Amino acid sequence: MDANENPYENGLNRYPDPHQLKVKQKISEIKNVPVANMLLGNGSDEVLDMIFRVFFEPGKDNIIINTPTFGMFKVLSNVNNIQYKEISLSTDFQLDITAITQAVDQNTKAVFICSPNNPTGNLMENQAIEVLLELGVLVIIDEAYIDFSGAQSWNQRLQNYNNLIVTQTFSKAYGLAGIRLGICYADIEIIELLKKVKMPYNVNVLTQDSALKYLENDQVTKQQINELVESRNKLEIDLLSIGFVENIYPSDSNFLLVKVDDADKRYKELISSDLVLRNRSKEPLCENCLRISVGTPKENEILIKQLQYLDAIKKEN
Repeated sequence: MDANENPYENGLNRYPDPHQLKVKQKISEIKNVPVANMLLGNGSDEVLDMIFRVFFEPGKDNIIINTPTFGMFKVLSNVNNIQYKEISLSTDFQLDITAITQAVDQNTKAVFICSPNNPTGNLMENQAIEVLLELGVLVIIDEAYIDFSGAQSWNQRLQNYNNLIVTQTFSKAYGLAGIRLGICYADIEIIELLKKVKMPYNVNVLTQDSALKYLENDQVTKQQINELVESRNKLEIDLLSIGFVENIYPSDSNFLLVKVDDADKRYKELISSDLVLRNRSKEPLCENCLRISVGTPKENEILIKQLQYLDAIKKEN
């Protein structure tokens, strides 16, 4: 009788568990990470924002991002008045360790990595990340797409590095983008610092209940992941039959980065047919590239048929 809540039970009249203990315990069972090493947020965006507010001094500190990469790193840098240094990935979309090392100065507090990377889809090499972890700065790895890769998460190596932070999300593999739930895995001391700026009830009752429901039926998620990977592989094969598709980059995620003859033109043509892709042409190293999320088999089929139609028109002309 302490929180001035409405006492009449309707399932939502009480404030949510501020520690999300039941959800964390289930995540701990599945991900093999102790509850003490995790923090939940209103999407991984909130988790990343907390990292910015706790560890970086506005107007003084800087971070390193590796482009092309997840756009929120820049957004949060601007919102929090933190300078960012952009280091281009190599032509095969891997980390340029030499360039990153040379860019680190006394005010560099962190290196941000997306693995599997967005928009390129590939995992970053473990050896390169290991080198970065020895630089003495925070290494933040966004693993939103890790479940589609078959690779081991870096959250299994927290005991080896107290400067490692791993973020994941329920938006991709679990198919729960609408509930906005992100996870942070890190050393206990980092988690305790983040808790100091976390809003008390940042994860609502509906989100916690929805997450718990899917976590308790994890086999469904695993089946969907397998189906998406199979669909991704089939979609890649089908795309290779399209004449104006010039390259399909290797993907460890639930999307494909596809180079075409004219991305702006193809994007507009598909929009006119009610097919929305992501035009990534303005990103570094992504000239004339479209990012295609893997849909249902029916959605993928509709896309391929429309691309075949556009390809036939091109051949006629």
